[in-house]
Amino acid sequence: MAIFLPERSATSVDALTPREVVAELDKYVIGQAKAKRAVAIALRNRIRRQRLPNEMADEVTPKNILMIGPTGVGKTEIARRLARLAQSPFIKVEASKFTEVGYVGRDVESMVRDLVELSVDMVRGERAEEVQDKAKAAGEERLLDLLLPPTRSPMAGEDPSAARDQATRTRERFREQLRDGRLDDRVVELDVRDNAMPSFEVIAGTSVEEIGVNLKDMMGNMFQGRSKTRRMKVPEALEYLVGEEQSKLVDMESVGRDAVRRVEQAGIIFIDEIDKIASRDAMGGSGHGGPDVSREGVQRDILPIVEGTTVNTKHGMVKTDHILFIAAGAFHVSKPSDLIPELQGRFPIRVELEPLTRDDFVRILTEPRNALVKQYMALIGTEDVTLSFTPGAVDRIADFAARVNEITENIGARRLHTVMERLLDELSFEAPDLGRQSVTIDEAYVDRMLADIVKNEDLSRYIL
Repeated sequence: MAIFLPERSATSVDALTPREVVAELDKYVIGQAKAKRAVAIALRNRIRRQRLPNEMADEVTPKNILMIGPTGVGKTEIARRLARLAQSPFIKVEASKFTEVGYVGRDVESMVRDLVELSVDMVRGERAEEVQDKAKAAGEERLLDLLLPPTRSPMAGEDPSAARDQATRTRERFREQLRDGRLDDRVVELDVRDNAMPSFEVIAGTSVEEIGVNLKDMMGNMFQGRSKTRRMKVPEALEYLVGEEQSKLVDMESVGRDAVRRVEQAGIIFIDEIDKIASRDAMGGSGHGGPDVSREGVQRDILPIVEGTTVNTKHGMVKTDHILFIAAGAFHVSKPSDLIPELQGRFPIRVELEPLTRDDFVRILTEPRNALVKQYMALIGTEDVTLSFTPGAVDRIADFAARVNEITENIGARRLHTVMERLLDELSFEAPDLGRQSVTIDEAYVDRMLADIVKNEDLSRYIL
């Protein structure tokens, strides 16, 4: 998953103290003070490192973090919000998706390549924003060329400057109409480049990452898109032309260089489900078989990436020495000590996240900026229905979610999503037909919609 460029300027990010980082994270994640504190310190250390002399800065490596806690308690959300706050390229990968070298599947270096591609998108977006005005002006001129007939040559005895002035006045009238939207229904013909690439079959046992070659670059102009004429309405044509002009104005070579630099200095990789590749019998000799066959191999493949190595990408060589790695896992069956010792040593900071309580659920429902109650009120509000929740109703929802987590699998805050969907199922279906009404969710409504399901353990297992 990508995190694109955020809400803050670089200067304000540099000014953030760990206490302020925690305060920002508190707006979105309830509880988990230890984990927030750990990532806040990691972010501040990254800023401190950038202030060191180059020789010293090269020696200072990130102190990677291992988060231990059950599902649904905020591990991923903390890392995601940190990346957005830090304006860093961020990707979440699942350790269980990777396989040891020699097996069919994704190789571990692909996480770095994916991060570089996301960083390229970030930098390209920034550069496109910078040239937006120039691109818009150039696109507008090209569109006016399509809308206006070719300038005629002056007739015998006609003053050339008068003809030019008239053409200029006509062009300016069309420009004014274009900006006012009066030409939106007009249709123009535009030469559009078809950039579709032919499909290739990948030989079994290899992957796209292993091929490591950009076919379009390798084969030069062989697959340079052919032009075809398309008929478009004026707004669509303008959007296409502006995009084309932006592409011309943005230097992709410098974008690639900046993207690689940003990944090396500020990248964050979140490795989820790392407990799934921990060998439970690592200390006990035999027993490797079936699905366990490549677990330790995946760990050994991940190790050099986390230690610091150089990965070849189509935008250049990327050093992973200063990428911050945050690993997470529930460790229900295995333990952190079941990871190979070398990998354990590369995650020196370990924080344990607490299971969520019923009181935490109440806060999650109401306090964060993206709280579920606020989301549903806004969603139903789009149907001109005013939705509100009484404090008692919120308490009952939290009670039901906590109870279902106890009697079935504990999936943390994710249980609130299923409970809320079930609670508002009837209202969500009927909202478009209600017209302008106000609906208040109280304790009685919550009990009517959920009580029977929660009482019946078999039902709650399947429905909630």
